[in-house]
Amino acid sequence: MSTPSEQPPADRLQTDRPHSARVWNYLLGGKDNYTVDHETGDLILRMFPDIADIARLQRAFLARAVRYLAVEAGIRQFLDIGAGLPTADNTHEVAQRVAPDSRIVYVDNDPLVLTHARALLTSSPEGACAYIDADVKNVDLILEEAAGTLDFSRPVGLTMLGIMGQLPDEDDPWTLVDRLTEPLAPGSHLALSDGTDTSDTLNQAIETYNANSASSYHLRSPERIAGFFHGLEIIEPGIVRTSAWRPDPGTDGTDVLRGHAVCGIGRKP
Repeated sequence: MSTPSEQPPADRLQTDRPHSARVWNYLLGGKDNYTVDHETGDLILRMFPDIADIARLQRAFLARAVRYLAVEAGIRQFLDIGAGLPTADNTHEVAQRVAPDSRIVYVDNDPLVLTHARALLTSSPEGACAYIDADVKNVDLILEEAAGTLDFSRPVGLTMLGIMGQLPDEDDPWTLVDRLTEPLAPGSHLALSDGTDTSDTLNQAIETYNANSASSYHLRSPERIAGFFHGLEIIEPGIVRTSAWRPDPGTDGTDVLRGHAVCGIGRKP
C-alpha cells in the first residue's frame, strides 16, 4: 500500500468524513470545507462554544510568534509543520512583511491543504516559499525536503501549532519534537501551542470530535505540553495561555479561556 504522500491528493480527500484542517477552517470562518466538516464543527460548538475563540487565539499567536522570530530573534527561515488551510496572516506573509528575503517551508498532509497551498502560498521575489506533503511523523522526509529551501547551518524558526495533539502518547511526540530540533542550528527557535485537558466540557467535546472524525485529537496538561520544550531556553513570558504570550498593544492578554490552550517559544542554545 502506498503512503499518504504517494497517493494522488484526490484519492485522499475523503469528503465523506471530517478532517481537522477543514473543521478548523470552518471554525475560523473559512470556506474551504465540506458539509461533514460543518456538521462536526457545529456539534463541537454546541458542546463547547468557546472552541471557535480558541481557534482564533491560536491563529493570532502564530502571527505574534512569527513577528517576534523575524524582528527580535532575526530569524529568516521558517519551517511551519501542520500549516493548515491558508487564511489571513500566513507564516510567509507575516515574516516577509518584516523581512522580504525570508524563506518558508510549509508541511501538511491534508490533500486540500496541499492544493490550496500550492496555489495561494506564493513568496515575495526576494524570498522563497515551498510546500512539503508529509505526515509530521515522517521526520526524515521533512528534514530532507526542507533542506532544499532552508539552510540548516543557520537558525530556523520551527512552528508547530495545534499539531502535537494530533498524535497519541504511544507515538511519543516528545521524541519526535527532539528529532526535529536536533539538526537545527543554535539560535533556532520552536514556537508551539496545543489544547489542554483542564476543562471537562472541552474534554467531552474532543471525545465527540474523535468519534466522528477521520483523525483524533489528544488534549494534554500544560505541564506535559511544556515537555515539548525539553532542552530549550524558554522565552519570556514562558508557557502561558495563547492570549497571554506578548499580547499586541491595546490588548491586555486576558480572556475567558484560561488554560484551554497554552503556547510558548523556546530557543536552542
